Amino acid sequence: MLSMTADVVEAVVTTVVDVTNFITASNASAEAFKTANLLKGLSVNAMIIGERGTGKLTLARYILPHAPIVDASCFDELLEAVERHNEIIIHRLDDVANLKRLIETLNRTKTRVIATGGTRYTQDQLDEIFAIRLLLPPLRERIEDIEVLTDLFVQEAQNTFGRSDGFDTQEFIPDVSENGLSLRRQVYLHYLLSSIKENDLMEIVEHFLVDQLGSNNDYRKFLHLYEVPLIRAGIKRFKSQLQLADKLGLNRNTLRKKIAENSDYQFDLKDI
Repeated sequence: MLSMTADVVEAVVTTVVDVTNFITASNASAEAFKTANLLKGLSVNAMIIGERGTGKLTLARYILPHAPIVDASCFDELLEAVERHNEIIIHRLDDVANLKRLIETLNRTKTRVIATGGTRYTQDQLDEIFAIRLLLPPLRERIEDIEVLTDLFVQEAQNTFGRSDGFDTQEFIPDVSENGLSLRRQVYLHYLLSSIKENDLMEIVEHFLVDQLGSNNDYRKFLHLYEVPLIRAGIKRFKSQLQLADKLGLNRNTLRKKIAENSDYQFDLKDI
């Protein structure tokens, strides 16, 4: 039985992302790290801004390694932490319920804050709390970091799955749609799927379908779950619609119809 489905991989990714050392292969990340080193020696509040998965929390933990991390969505817990500690890390400041009250509490307690977040609040609002704002660009603008992160995630995945086989990066197209989160998830899924068995695959599909079924046309509605990967795999392997149709026991027009019916899903037809 498969021990890790895709949703379990997602949980593992979320758990380990915050303990990764900050990567400084690109100029942008190296500059951000220099600023972080300066902040370690200054008693000022700072906001680290960037997309999800860019390494904001990792950098915040580097600046304040002993400070508690509080998710801003837990507002009562956040206020309590501000009252009890000399310094804290506020994660996802965009989710705070009452920024004005938080500002008032910080002004009273003089607690030092390093926060992570996006761009929900205006510059004037942020200026009331933070002396410095540090922007972390997305990974698509930090190309040099992607290769280093991929190697790091490969090592993590090998340890997690007890694997020692290598990872072919020649045809690997990194998924940085969610920056480090999607890249790590992609690597973990590679190791998961490379050892998957038929029963494991059926169990994954069954798990997905349990809560999806209920209409009067479910068979046709979900037939693409079988047809799309079958056609994709055939295209990759045979590089010919005629040969693929023959191997599937279909005539070529039927295969073309199947491809057209599933046109919302990408088929790499440029080489066939």
